[in-house]
Amino acid sequence: MRTGEEATHQVLGRLRFLLQCSECFRRSRPLPAALCYVPREVQYKICKDPSAAASSRSLFSVWDSPGPARGSKRATIELQKGGCLRATGEEYRNSEGLWVKLRKEHLEEYGVCHELEEGWVLAQRFGEWGDKLVPVDLVERIQQQPQTFGMDYKPVASWEQVVDLMYSMQLGLKPVPVEPDEAVVQKLRSVPPNWSYEKDMELGHFLYDFTNRDQHCKDCVKEHLNSIEVSSQLDDFKVSHLTDNQADTYWESNGSPGQHWVRLHMKKCSVIKKLWLVLDSNINSYIPRRVAVYGGPANRLQHLRTVLINENSYRDVCILRDMKTHMPVLEIRILECRELGYNVRLRGIKFKSFLEADLNLNADMFQRAQLVRYPLLEGVDADVLYRRAIVIQRFAQLLDSVLGYVIPITDEIDSAFSVLRGMKPFLQLCKLGKTLVTCCLQSSESSPPCLLPKLLINRQLAREHRAHPELDPSGQNTVFIQVYENLQPSKTNNCLLDYRWPQTHSQWWECVFTTEGVIDSGGGFRDCLTDISEELCPSSGDVPVPLPFFVRTSNQGNSSSDTRDMYVPNPSCKDFPKYEWIGQLMGAALRSKEILVLALPSLVWKQLSGEEIIWSKDFAAVDVELVKLLQMLEEVDREAFDFMFGKELTYTTVRSDQRMVELIPKGSSTVVRFEDRKEFIRLVQKARLEESKEQVAAIRAGLLRVVPQAVLDLLTWQQLERKVCGIPEVTVDELKKYITFEDFESYRVQQFWDALKNFTSEDLSRFLKFVTGRSRLPVQLTIYPDRSLPERLDMMPEASTCSCTMYLPKYSSVKMCEELLRFAVYNCMSIDTDKDNWD
Repeated sequence: MRTGEEATHQVLGRLRFLLQCSECFRRSRPLPAALCYVPREVQYKICKDPSAAASSRSLFSVWDSPGPARGSKRATIELQKGGCLRATGEEYRNSEGLWVKLRKEHLEEYGVCHELEEGWVLAQRFGEWGDKLVPVDLVERIQQQPQTFGMDYKPVASWEQVVDLMYSMQLGLKPVPVEPDEAVVQKLRSVPPNWSYEKDMELGHFLYDFTNRDQHCKDCVKEHLNSIEVSSQLDDFKVSHLTDNQADTYWESNGSPGQHWVRLHMKKCSVIKKLWLVLDSNINSYIPRRVAVYGGPANRLQHLRTVLINENSYRDVCILRDMKTHMPVLEIRILECRELGYNVRLRGIKFKSFLEADLNLNADMFQRAQLVRYPLLEGVDADVLYRRAIVIQRFAQLLDSVLGYVIPITDEIDSAFSVLRGMKPFLQLCKLGKTLVTCCLQSSESSPPCLLPKLLINRQLAREHRAHPELDPSGQNTVFIQVYENLQPSKTNNCLLDYRWPQTHSQWWECVFTTEGVIDSGGGFRDCLTDISEELCPSSGDVPVPLPFFVRTSNQGNSSSDTRDMYVPNPSCKDFPKYEWIGQLMGAALRSKEILVLALPSLVWKQLSGEEIIWSKDFAAVDVELVKLLQMLEEVDREAFDFMFGKELTYTTVRSDQRMVELIPKGSSTVVRFEDRKEFIRLVQKARLEESKEQVAAIRAGLLRVVPQAVLDLLTWQQLERKVCGIPEVTVDELKKYITFEDFESYRVQQFWDALKNFTSEDLSRFLKFVTGRSRLPVQLTIYPDRSLPERLDMMPEASTCSCTMYLPKYSSVKMCEELLRFAVYNCMSIDTDKDNWD
């Protein structure tokens, strides 16, 4: 166990190392060798399969590449019981399992043919029981370990130990690292061709989404269950009722107390993430009180967990979660029923599960079908992505180990995370981050008010104002202003709300709507929040903005943009107290289960969360045409510059509020020269990026009055947006209300809807963006047959965001339609038809 001083040295060393790695990621430079360390040699010991017949030997096939899909079998190695296998430290995971590499000298040691320079052995097969190879310390390595002050120092053989050894400041003799495999280390260190920091961030998002799929997956009984057995059953209440998904059927046992069980035979490679019992609540004595779960091969079941079911539980009860390996059989033993009941009733069995290969980082994760939602990774070799993912995963693991030291749980200590800001994109991969966010929020909670403030709101006046906002630019009749002024300190209300309440406090005030007979038990309050969201950032692009705090981005008038529904803080509005209150409402939404839908681009969210802004990516969501213009201006030659601009380009720019500002003194009368164009570009970028700086600072100040700084340090901008605004929920049923088909046969319409059935809410939101430039409903769109090549099948769909129309080709199958649609909606900018390719 480490002493406090040793732990401090380790944390400081890891912080120094993380900063160095972060700089390498940001600048696309080779990574430090310590992060990519792989030992030159590892010894593996045979771990026999306990379910198999006893045998004194094990056979392992040698392949020239890892897996039948890539190579061919070249030889067989025989290992005796208790024997070991020498191999390199290089490992490779794919959907079959974990492979280890043998060099020529290793192969010769086991009598493998001399012409084979290297070979691969499957050390651990996913989803199957069988003999496995497990790494152990080399005997000679243990014998050679030095002693200092009576303590043994084993040679360092893991990448974490190498990092601590090289970057921690310790006195005295240090252990010696095992010789690295330089070729493999160099392979991991090197930057892939045409690589960028943005691709690293995209890969980080892919890894996060892939490892968090259990949040979206449905019940997997049909997919991963082979069969189900029970100890006994009544004729009318059979085992089939456990999986029929019917609310009025159930299985009932017919035997002695303590002898009831349900046995699940799982399909190959499946791993349980969560397992539920669906209880029958009609008769208390039939409800299980205590159950035990066993798992493993049918002839060697091992105890996994015993669960005492809460007396107040009458529906779904989770009895097992987060298994790491495949269990061929899972047995649920009913040890005891409530009220000493004799038999048991269950309405069903449900579980979420995955293939074992999907729980481990492996090369087969990076197939083209998996990458369609991540356009920056399209076309990159799977092995390249796999190696890059290994070092990103290592980086996140190391970051996870120091988070608890740099993130304070209370506001009384300043967060030291500012030194790690460049690591934000990988923070979502840290397991500790979510726990720390919860701890920070809970430790800064305040008690909710005993009585809710009662606000008198006239929604009729607010509706009249929305129709003609020009009559009152200050928006005094809006719901937003009515609520804001009602909450200010007065003779009847002498305290300000601090919004730091527990998540269970879901209603912040009570609404009394004038001339409306609404009794507000939460519904009126949520309607009020919806009205405030609509007044700040209207979801429709065809209505005026009722309040002066946000203005539409230039992209809302630009038909070629895929971000046409965004707003930015109004640079001309100086009503900072109200901006602060907007920030407080955002903080309250983050803490609670309520949402405040604000259609803000990444440019704003990144400033709120403290992330680095990338001009070409983040400002493109505000004014894509300006981004393209400045890029062209930087690359143009003198002749083209003079032809296009002559003496008309001056040191001015137009802000989002449509006001022109000078970039230098007397800028409107100073012509930009060709040799000064890069300075002009820098000034334009600075002015546009900072145009709403004061307004964003006020929103952030309000946010920090409700949410600790540490929470903003821990959340990426995407996570912050989701916590405040929720996920844009788009369903196929809702989408059907807004789509019109022109000149289509009925079977093609049905094929289209069938293709969308497997689309997630995010996929459907992307579909909306692809066709309309907006990510949320309501928006009307029209679909026409693609008549450009009427005889061709399985072509890419095209869209025109300016008219909200899509041109749908003919498809040979629903599956092909689904795949090409999904590819299109995630790569929309390259196939938009609003502009000619030569424009």
